[in-house]
Amino acid sequence: MLATVMTLLQTEHCAAFKRFIEVHQQFIIAGHKEPDADCLTSCLGAAAIVAAFHKPCFFFSAGPFKRQEIKRFEYLFPKTFPAPKPAELAQTGLILVDCSELERLGDTGYDVSQLDLFIIDHHRTSVDAEPPRFTASDCRVIDPGSPSTTLLIQQLYEGLLGRPGEDIASLLFLGLATDTNFFRFLGPGDSEVFRTAARLAEYGASPRQIYDDMSGGQLFSTRKLLGIMLGRTEQKFNGQVVYTYETLADTQQWGKEGRDSDSLYQLLLSVEGVKAVVFVRQETEHKCTIGLRSRDALDVSAIAAKFGGGGHRNAAGATTPGLIRDVLSVILDELEQAL
Repeated sequence: MLATVMTLLQTEHCAAFKRFIEVHQQFIIAGHKEPDADCLTSCLGAAAIVAAFHKPCFFFSAGPFKRQEIKRFEYLFPKTFPAPKPAELAQTGLILVDCSELERLGDTGYDVSQLDLFIIDHHRTSVDAEPPRFTASDCRVIDPGSPSTTLLIQQLYEGLLGRPGEDIASLLFLGLATDTNFFRFLGPGDSEVFRTAARLAEYGASPRQIYDDMSGGQLFSTRKLLGIMLGRTEQKFNGQVVYTYETLADTQQWGKEGRDSDSLYQLLLSVEGVKAVVFVRQETEHKCTIGLRSRDALDVSAIAAKFGGGGHRNAAGATTPGLIRDVLSVILDELEQAL
């Protein structure tokens, strides 16, 4: 299923997912490395559907769990892949959510291509990705017009099981709220998203409580590190691009808990004339992570894809070998061409 705006799932999509569940006896549910709330709550929503068919499922996430709003889910997701025994291989289905490429799972220590696969994803880069091996041609629900994977999970749940309970509705709303920056990323063509989200509130999800969960509970160190990042921000290309970075020394001083890149992006995108924000973090002596945010038609997911990453048109990221200065130089060259 491919689209440019959110398209409601059809009966055949629900039927395909139901068949996948029926022909397997157990399931592994996994999402991309460095998960966000949309990824993890989609995993939990998919597991709730499987549980209704009285079949066991196991989770996997390579982590790390950097974001404050997902810390409470970390204990549910082992970092060791639950490899099935050889005799269980044909009976085990892998449900991959919020990404379409097996490489984005991270280090599994297991050849996951042996498993029958069903993909549920909304990322724009998934359209052009080379699909892994499928059990059947219809074993995927991919809609880049959907602002979150949780909206696809919600429709599968409603189509197969009906009304979800308050706990599932709250999880799905959290995933939607984080991936849309609490609806700030939506446009005039997204009325169907609001109708779908309204049902989650009807089922018992509290937007106010979820906003408090997302915005509150930040450590003091996140505020200090945010000030450092803002202090070293620079402009390029007549102010159309702003960039900043985090060094290993920053991490050593403030710890990995001292991160709030979402607030950083929001503040920098609010600057007059800014079309894109670049944030590079030195994760190790030889590896950096890249965060990209943009406005309007500037597609940063295409840039992230060149570094083995992906994401949305206006929010994407990647991990790449290198040092901050070299990575920044290449990213800025790419953005200059895109502009």
